[in-house]
Amino acid sequence: MSAVAPPLRRILEPRFVLAVLALWTVLRAFSAVVLVQLAHDWQDPSIYDDPATPRYFQFATLWDGAWYERIATRGYPEELPVDDGGQVRQNPWAFYPIFPLLARGLTTITGWPFAVTGTVVATLLGYAAAVVVAGLLRERVGAGVALGAVALLGAYPASPTMQVAYTESLALLLLAVVLWLLVRRRWLAAGLVALLTGLARPIALPLGLVALVAAVVRWRGRGQDPVTVGEYVRMASALVGCGLAGLVWPTVAWVRTGVPDAYTVTMSAWRRGEEVTPFLPTIERVQWLFGPFLGLLLLAAGLGVLVLAVLGPWARGLGTELRTWCLAYVLYLFAALDPWTSIYRYLMLLFPLFVLMVGGGWARGDRPGGEQPRWLLVVRTVVLGLVLLAWQVWWAWELFMFVPPQDDPP
Repeated sequence: MSAVAPPLRRILEPRFVLAVLALWTVLRAFSAVVLVQLAHDWQDPSIYDDPATPRYFQFATLWDGAWYERIATRGYPEELPVDDGGQVRQNPWAFYPIFPLLARGLTTITGWPFAVTGTVVATLLGYAAAVVVAGLLRERVGAGVALGAVALLGAYPASPTMQVAYTESLALLLLAVVLWLLVRRRWLAAGLVALLTGLARPIALPLGLVALVAAVVRWRGRGQDPVTVGEYVRMASALVGCGLAGLVWPTVAWVRTGVPDAYTVTMSAWRRGEEVTPFLPTIERVQWLFGPFLGLLLLAAGLGVLVLAVLGPWARGLGTELRTWCLAYVLYLFAALDPWTSIYRYLMLLFPLFVLMVGGGWARGDRPGGEQPRWLLVVRTVVLGLVLLAWQVWWAWELFMFVPPQDDPP
């Protein structure tokens, strides 16, 4: 990308921002209707323990929301809880602090319970994330495609988590800000915001790879656009910020509990104490679902389709940073994740792929036959959006609604 980026006021012009906010409001209203119906008509009432708080808000603090409520009201434990066998149990150190601290701050100001403040904070952050994502994509692929991609993001099956007490909206906002800063070569600011992600969501490793690739691309273009000593320093700061982001929270957990591996043993508690072995959980899961051979075949095919989609000429308009993010993040999920029902939420951070889904990833002048007609962009967006909204209803019904006595979390 050119070192001279268009001014933000031209990218985030009022009419465009209002269009994003209106679109996002419609989609969040749809999700709210789904959640209200589930909360009042279908959810087992045994989860409701506060008659003074509307059921919608109590429903919005299910699953991870209950952990964030515990952090917001009680903080983090000084000692790791263990079972009778000495094994570390599931505990709040697995969850990052920015979101519950924001909710606690709003509670202090308003006196509202966490069920309300957590939901309000997540929803407001979701609006901010939608605007930043739209601005980033508009700068790369134009306003129409950006709106189409945001529409699919807002209709995505797990998008209701951006209006309940979850960190999806916070993670999306910080990620989009870092990517946009890297696209604009604002190295120092990118490093600082990346450092914040270390207290919000464990995405520092793939972000670090994006920063490294962006720095290498900038260095390779030094012949046409020389790199100053000051810019080298700022590029290094972005890399350092991403690197430190991955160490911040494990270090805090170590200092507070006195256990050097407090964070990693806490995370292993969600795997019944098993050590985290890179790549193995994903491989075992797909083999369990589809069989030893077919599982590996489907995994390889899925990864191959992703690589083809991101590296093909139809994605060139996304630019190096967004394409690298898609590949780096999926590689990270493959290596670190035990993929199950939460995969829906994790994949939402691959928002640049929505650009490809609406056919808007071509670089200017590269598309065979010329630019995509606007009517085709609208039709693709509407059709895919309706499919995703129907899928969202299934997601909320099957995964977010709690079925006693125990259930798989979304």
